Amino acid sequence: MGTNTREPGKGGDSLASLLIQLRTFGVLILLCVFFGLMAPNFLTYGNIPILAKHIAVNAILAMGLVFVLLTGGIDLSIGSIVGLAGMVAGGLIYEGMPLNFLGATVYFNVPAIMAITLLIGMAIGFANGWFITKFNVAPFIVTLGMMYIARGFALLRSNGATFPNLQGTAGHNTTGFPVLGAARLLDIPLSVWITAALAFFFIYLARKTPFGRHVYAVGGNETAAKLSGVNVDGVKIRVYMISGLTAALVGLIVTSELVAAHPATGTSYEMNAIAAAVLGGTSLAGGRGTIGGTLVGACIIGVLNDGMVMMGVSEFWQTVIKGVVIIAAVILDQVQAEIQRRSAMAKI
Repeated sequence: MGTNTREPGKGGDSLASLLIQLRTFGVLILLCVFFGLMAPNFLTYGNIPILAKHIAVNAILAMGLVFVLLTGGIDLSIGSIVGLAGMVAGGLIYEGMPLNFLGATVYFNVPAIMAITLLIGMAIGFANGWFITKFNVAPFIVTLGMMYIARGFALLRSNGATFPNLQGTAGHNTTGFPVLGAARLLDIPLSVWITAALAFFFIYLARKTPFGRHVYAVGGNETAAKLSGVNVDGVKIRVYMISGLTAALVGLIVTSELVAAHPATGTSYEMNAIAAAVLGGTSLAGGRGTIGGTLVGACIIGVLNDGMVMMGVSEFWQTVIKGVVIIAAVILDQVQAEIQRRSAMAKI
């Protein structure tokens, strides 16, 4: 009597696992085809650079966040850091740094302003990591609190007002800031080149350095990582610093593109970054994820956002659809993890 059995982890399971791993590319292609048909201007030469700039913002945020997620953490403060970074840079360009006790105002040049802003982002990331590791507080709680703190400081910076027309003043040596958001190289937006450079660097950092291996080790099994000599607290602090740095960089890019700084900038950006990372195969439980997958996930979020706007989809429905996409991505991630677990058990 014949039987129709197959060994777990092979045949159908292997094919299912492969299809799930390739799901991100498939979804991206389908979305591009769909919006290309439904919105005739979507894939035009004039719209693609705009789409690329939107994708770059999501990608930079998500790539920084991935390192946090790989350790099993979360960072809800990155959207607020985007807003605060924009207000810091905008304020320094628009009104300088008043030194009331000296009766003077100090103006910094644009590179110095950018450096100060990035350092503030890293400092906030350091604070997140320090509170999480030193007081053993859940990352969700610490970064939720920091989200409110950063947004509050962004509002306090100008009493809720906007810093407009950030062209700078030649006499104060503050001109040139809009170049970051408007410049193109080989007709490709500068922000896209920055994203590509960061992607190569982060891929190298994750794959080829001891730090990258330690990040995966902490997320895979924190206790085992400690026993093997990994400085777990140091790793966690550094990944939050990376997340804060990339959030501040996005704040600079967005503020430069708008040539204005508003304290509400970056609202809900953290949700797009989390969605991009999860869509790209990063596990919220830690220990699994790639920069390449995250880039594809960011492309999906960017295409979805811009495509729905060009189709005239209501902003309310856009929010609903993005929520459904996130839930679907998490469910598929769990299915993939279960298939991989079964395959691993079958090999024992």
